[in-house]
Amino acid sequence: MKNYNIHIFISKVLVAMSIIVSLNACKKETGNTSPIDNNTIKNVVADNFNLAIMNAALNRGGLANVVKEQGAFTLLAPSDDAFNKAGYLSTTAMLTETTARAASITNYLLLDGNYELNKLPYVFNQELQSRGGKLYATHWIKGQDTVLTINGARLLAQNVPASNGLIQVINRMLEPYVHEKLGDALAADQDITLFAQALISSGLMETINANGPYTIFAPTNEAVKSFGYASINEIAQANPQELRRWVSYHIVRDRRFVYDYILSTGITNTSKQAMLDGNTVTISLTVDESDPSGFGGISLRGTGNTTEVNLLKQDFLTGEGVLHVVDNVLKITQ
Repeated sequence: MKNYNIHIFISKVLVAMSIIVSLNACKKETGNTSPIDNNTIKNVVADNFNLAIMNAALNRGGLANVVKEQGAFTLLAPSDDAFNKAGYLSTTAMLTETTARAASITNYLLLDGNYELNKLPYVFNQELQSRGGKLYATHWIKGQDTVLTINGARLLAQNVPASNGLIQVINRMLEPYVHEKLGDALAADQDITLFAQALISSGLMETINANGPYTIFAPTNEAVKSFGYASINEIAQANPQELRRWVSYHIVRDRRFVYDYILSTGITNTSKQAMLDGNTVTISLTVDESDPSGFGGISLRGTGNTTEVNLLKQDFLTGEGVLHVVDNVLKITQ
């Protein structure tokens, strides 16, 4: 009987020890398992039906895993409509893009750190640094609204929270700039080679490349021909002072995106812009076709223009300024 009781006692001890070992193993295993975070920037983007192309861009550009990391990050996320306007009509279009191109776009849209843009000072074009280059943020009051823009693109949704940072949804796909100097951007555009030569022959090309930032409204080759200069050779042989007189009327001493004019223009919907030569150009707001109650662009009129001068290309960013292309020469006199 005594031996039987001893066996029962030993069995109970062994069972108790087994339970303790099992519990310790469970504790150890539980301690080594990290909870799954379903609220990272990557997950928030993937779950948003209006950011499907942005999600494809993160995957194609190799940043999907980066925006799952601890962070913090701020992602400037163009809406699907913004990507559509830039030529990416579907996720397939982005997924078949070259990885280098997708990486260039997404790195330019990703900033290290939390950037609550609504807390920036009320100043135009404050410089920020993304993984792909410089960005320019404006925090401004327009009527009853507080408006935020990045490189002239308007924020649609701000400070969308994620566990590892913030998402700022914007209405235009931002292009990482290729050229540091405005002069290089002018020379690279085959539609404005005559104006580029006029800058060189007038001596102003050195000025804009050395003392930026500047904004240039560059007339097309056809516009310059209509103004009286038929070829690069003709411009090269022209009087430098005469060239300087009309070329400087297309240059603004500062960085100005189209939306900067929309924000700073009053209730008359027109404003005056001082140009490099000291004369002014009239800026008029133009209605946004997709939103008749708002403004989406501008037109210009020099003191000698009888019709509006319209933008053909806008907000082409360089490291030292902004380039716009217009359909006519800005004239001081008729």
